Amino acid sequence: MCSSRKILWSLLLLSVAEVGLGVASIIVGAVGISRVRGQRRTRQGDASPFLVCGMCGMLCAWKRTGLIMILFSACCICGLIGGILNFQFVRTLSKRPDSLSSIHLAAMTMACLGITSCTLSTWLMCRLASSEQQRMFHEREHSLHHSHEMTEKEVLDNSSNSIPQISYNGHAVETP
Repeated sequence: MCSSRKILWSLLLLSVAEVGLGVASIIVGAVGISRVRGQRRTRQGDASPFLVCGMCGMLCAWKRTGLIMILFSACCICGLIGGILNFQFVRTLSKRPDSLSSIHLAAMTMACLGITSCTLSTWLMCRLASSEQQRMFHEREHSLHHSHEMTEKEVLDNSSNSIPQISYNGHAVETP
């Protein structure tokens, strides 16, 4: 099983790659828009949800709270849906005879890479959440075990005065 640190570093690396994909897809979209500016062609979409997904991934690797993990999962799902829709949109545009095939091919490639990275990020997010859940369970278990030992010690210390003890919710109470 991977350690939490390895999962975090993998998530951080993948998030940086997603930010790069988002920035690159915005640049490809800007180049495509500038090439069709004077003409009446349909513009291509961009895969900027990958940028948002990558930024949320870096935030999640930095702060591992439950709300940020949920936010990152939602961003991954939105990036996945946005990438699929962008791929379908660009694929439809590339079938036209007057299309910019190199720009469309680059946009479709980045959409495929973004879809893959969002899928991997979602998987890593599930692994990280599972790892955090196990860590919190072990901390709570250790804390309860330690608390139980301290309660037993108090009861044993108080029982030396030969007065019977009754324990309520972990606290020893003397009976008259």
